Amino acid sequence: MDFQQEQQFVVEIKKYVTENLPLSKMEDEELERKIEEIVFQKIGDKYCSIEQKVSIVQQVYSSIRGFGLLDAIISDDTITEVMINGHKNIFIEQNGRLFKLDKQFESQRRLEDIIQRIVGLAGREVNQANPICDTRLPDDSRVNVVLPPIALCGPTLTIRKFSKTPMTIEKLIEYGSITQEIADKLEILVKAKYNIFISGGTGSGKTTFLNALSNYIPKDERVITIEDSAELQITKIENLVRLETRNANASGVGQITIRDLIKSSLRMRPERIVVGEVRGGEALDMLQAMNTGHDGSLSTGHANSTQDMLSRLETMVLQGAAGLPLEAIRQQIASAVDIIIHLSRLRDKSRKTMEICEVVGYEYGKENESGCIILNPLYVFEENEKSTLEKVSGSLNRTANPMQNTHKLILSGYKEVF
Repeated sequence: MDFQQEQQFVVEIKKYVTENLPLSKMEDEELERKIEEIVFQKIGDKYCSIEQKVSIVQQVYSSIRGFGLLDAIISDDTITEVMINGHKNIFIEQNGRLFKLDKQFESQRRLEDIIQRIVGLAGREVNQANPICDTRLPDDSRVNVVLPPIALCGPTLTIRKFSKTPMTIEKLIEYGSITQEIADKLEILVKAKYNIFISGGTGSGKTTFLNALSNYIPKDERVITIEDSAELQITKIENLVRLETRNANASGVGQITIRDLIKSSLRMRPERIVVGEVRGGEALDMLQAMNTGHDGSLSTGHANSTQDMLSRLETMVLQGAAGLPLEAIRQQIASAVDIIIHLSRLRDKSRKTMEICEVVGYEYGKENESGCIILNPLYVFEENEKSTLEKVSGSLNRTANPMQNTHKLILSGYKEVF
């Protein structure tokens, strides 16, 4: 039985099941068992491997009670990203490489039904009036949905999967992103309550790195996480509050933004605030929180370099407070952010820590000149002679620059760390 015949057979079995079985009265296990009986009965003497029979049963069951074709893709732990561009084009990222699957959904209507089921699970809405939605699956995988007429190729669904086991610094060391020596120093910076910002491009591993760093937060602290769609996997902290934004409903009311959540979190006696990602005006509220006694805060942002992250922060603050002078914004950033860790996805698809920078302070400009934020690179990634076009080889090396802002280290009892 080839692929086309298999898909036709799945459609026929599904139609038979929906027309002849009391689906609303059947438990999941009972339904799956009945579908298996029907499939084996209908196949009869036709040649079909055991694997194909099992696949047909799963496809029929998933199309009724699950996410259809998506169930098999999501259950594969080697797949890290799923990109669906209309019901005929499915792409996956597996082991750092992109592939197009030779499978497709039965119709655009079927894909739209699955999208509505996914969005509904998290209590969100997506429709023609509100065609863009960020949400998550029950396993905390991140989901983005864009519907027609915005998406010209049909319903577009992007799923960023996360490992079932939380990311740890030990795994980052194993993957070659950092060394044990650097990990030990990052642990001290987190425990000494340095405000740390993780920057990088799309797919560079910012959330993964943030997850790993968060495991260094002392277990007896009160931590509040704020995200668009909850995906952080902070473990071992009992006093943990997870907050998630909410889109407006069909009437255009009920929206809860990251800015709203940050303001609310300040009244919840947080010792640390972890913002999954800052994208807009909430950057100002985040910086103010860092500057008003909530040291040890962690966050991420999209940028191409540490210097670019500072420029992006300036732009984001201006989105939230257009009247603020640039000098005041830069002073706010310089006093709030202590450390910037920049990540990158390199030409061989590997993810590396490219730079660990200290934000030293603000230098006032001369007459008619703007001041600037001073950075002090502590670690910089350097390629070695083993690097090729296909494979990047190198290491994150300590610069000759001593760390300057050591007051938090001293207050926390750490000496001569850097």
